[in-house]
Amino acid sequence: MAHSQFDPSARISLAAEAVQAKIAKDLTWQQIADVSGFSVAFTTAAVLGQQALPAGAARAVAGLLELGEDAVTLLQTIPARGSIPDRVPTDPTIYRFYEMLQVYGTTLKELVHEQFGDGIISAINFKLDVRKIADPDGGERAVITLDGKYLPLKPF
Repeated sequence: MAHSQFDPSARISLAAEAVQAKIAKDLTWQQIADVSGFSVAFTTAAVLGQQALPAGAARAVAGLLELGEDAVTLLQTIPARGSIPDRVPTDPTIYRFYEMLQVYGTTLKELVHEQFGDGIISAINFKLDVRKIADPDGGERAVITLDGKYLPLKPF
Protein backbone atom coordinates (compact mmCIF):
# COMPACT_ATOMS: atom_id res chain seq x y z
CA MET A 1 0.00 0.00 0.00
CA ALA A 2 1.43 3.40 -0.96
CA HIS A 3 1.29 6.19 1.62
CA SER A 4 1.68 9.86 0.76
CA GLN A 5 3.13 12.00 3.54
CA PHE A 6 0.84 14.82 2.42
CA ASP A 7 -2.37 12.79 2.72
CA PRO A 8 -3.73 13.05 6.29
CA SER A 9 -5.67 9.81 5.85
CA ALA A 10 -2.42 7.99 5.03
CA ARG A 11 -1.40 7.91 8.71
CA ILE A 12 -4.79 6.43 9.63
CA SER A 13 -4.46 3.79 6.92
CA LEU A 14 -0.91 2.99 7.97
CA ALA A 15 -1.98 2.64 11.61
CA ALA A 16 -4.69 0.15 10.62
CA GLU A 17 -2.24 -1.76 8.44
CA ALA A 18 0.34 -1.83 11.24
CA VAL A 19 -2.18 -3.10 13.81
CA GLN A 20 -3.26 -5.83 11.39
CA ALA A 21 0.39 -6.85 10.94
CA LYS A 22 0.95 -6.78 14.72
CA ILE A 23 -2.00 -9.13 15.21
CA ALA A 24 -1.02 -11.43 12.32
CA LYS A 25 2.53 -11.72 13.67
CA ASP A 26 1.28 -12.15 17.26
CA LEU A 27 3.49 -9.29 18.48
CA THR A 28 3.11 -7.12 21.55
CA TRP A 29 3.59 -3.37 21.58
CA GLN A 30 6.60 -3.97 23.81
CA GLN A 31 8.20 -6.19 21.15
CA ILE A 32 7.67 -3.47 18.57
CA ALA A 33 9.09 -0.88 20.97
CA ASP A 34 12.14 -3.07 21.58
CA VAL A 35 13.13 -2.86 17.90
CA SER A 36 12.44 0.88 17.79
CA GLY A 37 14.68 1.66 20.74
CA PHE A 38 12.02 3.90 22.29
CA SER A 39 9.48 3.46 25.10
CA VAL A 40 6.42 1.33 24.53
CA ALA A 41 4.15 4.38 24.95
CA PHE A 42 6.06 6.52 22.43
CA THR A 43 6.39 3.67 19.91
CA THR A 44 2.71 2.78 20.17
CA ALA A 45 1.75 6.43 19.67
CA ALA A 46 4.05 6.61 16.63
CA VAL A 47 2.68 3.46 15.03
CA LEU A 48 -0.86 4.72 15.67
CA GLY A 49 0.01 7.97 13.89
CA GLN A 50 0.51 10.40 16.77
CA GLN A 51 4.31 10.73 16.80
CA ALA A 52 7.14 10.65 14.26
CA LEU A 53 9.92 8.08 14.52
CA PRO A 54 13.55 8.78 13.63
CA ALA A 55 14.73 7.05 10.43
CA GLY A 56 16.41 4.05 12.07
CA ALA A 57 13.44 3.35 14.33
CA ALA A 58 10.99 3.77 11.44
CA ARG A 59 12.99 1.31 9.35
CA ALA A 60 13.17 -1.21 12.20
CA VAL A 61 9.44 -1.01 12.98
CA ALA A 62 8.38 -1.15 9.34
CA GLY A 63 10.76 -4.09 8.81
CA LEU A 64 9.40 -6.02 11.78
CA LEU A 65 5.82 -5.43 10.61
CA GLU A 66 6.74 -5.91 6.91
CA LEU A 67 5.09 -2.63 5.96
CA GLY A 68 7.29 -1.53 3.06
CA GLU A 69 9.37 1.48 2.11
CA ASP A 70 6.47 3.96 1.93
CA ALA A 71 5.65 3.15 5.55
CA VAL A 72 9.26 3.85 6.57
CA THR A 73 8.91 7.36 5.14
CA LEU A 74 5.45 7.93 6.57
CA LEU A 75 6.45 6.79 10.07
CA GLN A 76 9.04 9.61 10.00
CA THR A 77 6.62 12.38 9.04
CA ILE A 78 5.31 14.81 11.62
CA PRO A 79 1.64 13.88 12.04
CA ALA A 80 -1.49 15.93 12.44
CA ARG A 81 -1.97 15.04 16.10
CA GLY A 82 -5.25 14.31 17.78
CA SER A 83 -6.62 10.79 17.66
CA ILE A 84 -10.07 11.57 19.05
CA PRO A 85 -12.59 13.17 16.69
CA ASP A 86 -14.33 16.35 17.78
CA ARG A 87 -17.03 14.56 19.71
CA VAL A 88 -17.44 12.55 22.88
CA PRO A 89 -15.51 9.31 22.31
CA THR A 90 -17.61 6.16 22.08
CA ASP A 91 -14.90 3.55 22.65
CA PRO A 92 -15.41 2.50 26.30
CA THR A 93 -11.74 2.71 27.28
CA ILE A 94 -11.17 6.10 25.67
CA TYR A 95 -14.49 7.34 27.06
CA ARG A 96 -13.34 6.52 30.61
CA PHE A 97 -10.30 8.78 30.15
CA TYR A 98 -12.63 11.47 28.83
CA GLU A 99 -14.86 10.89 31.86
CA MET A 100 -11.86 11.14 34.22
CA LEU A 101 -10.96 14.51 32.72
CA GLN A 102 -14.59 15.65 32.92
CA VAL A 103 -14.64 14.78 36.64
CA TYR A 104 -11.05 15.66 37.64
CA GLY A 105 -9.95 18.12 34.94
CA THR A 106 -10.78 21.24 36.94
CA THR A 107 -9.19 19.66 40.05
CA LEU A 108 -5.99 18.94 38.15
CA LYS A 109 -5.97 22.48 36.75
CA GLU A 110 -6.44 24.03 40.20
CA LEU A 111 -3.75 21.88 41.82
CA VAL A 112 -1.25 22.55 39.02
CA HIS A 113 -1.88 26.29 39.21
CA GLU A 114 -1.69 26.32 43.01
CA GLN A 115 1.62 24.45 43.02
CA PHE A 116 3.24 25.93 39.89
CA GLY A 117 1.41 29.13 38.99
CA ASP A 118 -0.20 30.12 35.70
CA GLY A 119 0.96 27.82 32.90
CA ILE A 120 0.50 24.41 31.31
CA ILE A 121 1.85 20.89 31.45
CA SER A 122 3.59 20.14 28.16
CA ALA A 123 2.45 17.27 25.96
CA ILE A 124 5.58 17.83 23.87
CA ASN A 125 8.18 17.43 26.64
CA PHE A 126 6.25 14.49 28.04
CA LYS A 127 6.55 10.94 29.30
CA LEU A 128 3.79 8.35 29.63
CA ASP A 129 3.87 5.09 31.53
CA VAL A 130 1.20 2.43 32.01
CA ARG A 131 1.64 -0.31 34.60
CA LYS A 132 -0.52 -3.08 35.97
CA ILE A 133 -0.43 -3.72 39.73
CA ALA A 134 -2.38 -6.00 42.05
CA ASP A 135 -5.34 -4.46 43.84
CA PRO A 136 -5.25 -5.28 47.57
CA ASP A 137 -9.03 -5.78 47.39
CA GLY A 138 -8.65 -8.29 44.54
CA GLY A 139 -8.21 -7.89 40.82
CA GLU A 140 -5.86 -5.43 39.20
CA ARG A 141 -5.32 -1.70 39.03
CA ALA A 142 -3.98 0.47 36.23
CA VAL A 143 -1.32 2.99 37.22
CA ILE A 144 -0.98 5.67 34.55
CA THR A 145 1.75 8.28 34.92
CA LEU A 146 1.51 11.47 32.87
CA ASP A 147 4.85 13.24 33.28
CA GLY A 148 4.98 16.58 31.48
CA LYS A 149 7.28 19.55 31.83
CA TYR A 150 5.63 22.59 33.40
CA LEU A 151 5.72 25.62 31.13
CA PRO A 152 4.88 28.92 32.87
CA LEU A 153 2.89 31.63 31.15
CA LYS A 154 5.26 34.32 29.86
CA PRO A 155 3.59 37.74 29.97
CA PHE A 156 4.38 40.07 27.09
